[in-house]
Amino acid sequence: MSAALRIEVADPLQAEVAAHGFARLPGAALGARLGLSPEALAEFAASWERLETDRFMADGGRYRRRRHANFTARTGVAGHVRGPHRPHFQAVVHNSLNGGVERWFAPVEDAVGEGPVLHALLDLGRSVADAGTPGADWFVEMHQFRIEAAAGAPGFPTPEGVHHDGVDYVLIGMMARTNLQGGETLITDDAGAELARFTLLDRLDTAFIDDRRVMHGVTPVQPVDPALPSCRDVLVITWKRAG
Repeated sequence: MSAALRIEVADPLQAEVAAHGFARLPGAALGARLGLSPEALAEFAASWERLETDRFMADGGRYRRRRHANFTARTGVAGHVRGPHRPHFQAVVHNSLNGGVERWFAPVEDAVGEGPVLHALLDLGRSVADAGTPGADWFVEMHQFRIEAAAGAPGFPTPEGVHHDGVDYVLIGMMARTNLQGGETLITDDAGAELARFTLLDRLDTAFIDDRRVMHGVTPVQPVDPALPSCRDVLVITWKRAG
């Protein structure tokens, strides 16, 4: 039996990432798979109301709020261990707008970082990473993003454009879309050829990406009703081989 077939039998999600470099899971199916209650998800999503303004936007924008945390995962050891708070860094080649500097963001709240929703998602994402790269130790970063939009002032979920994150695997999970239009996720190859285009709409609609193989980006967002608040709340978790 081939390795690809063994992955498919074990888990269709892992098989789809292995075959195509990305996969999608609807929120309802993912919540059921992880055994997450609506109450726990609602409490988790409510923490997006307490994010702080990202003051490292080289375009001068104040449309993004965020919090950040890091974890480690060791081969043969279950779970993820949170590390001391540290800056987020991306090379300019991976983030042409904001790369090349250490960016200090507000830390993820302890209750969120230790909670069952996050750790269920960490464990699921790690299963994809471990299947694709067996035997690796992982450095993991978790980001809470809120992109705000107003009439005449769109928000930019990926102001750097379609890109690689410079990691191995990425999980992107929708938490909430409020009075929002736009925000299509694009998946391309390195030459820019479009492989997929979809919109994460419902809570926990999730995309898994092999960042080594494909690029991703998100189109700008704007309010449906310009008189009302508009925002896009997303969770991003990345796995990068340690060392």
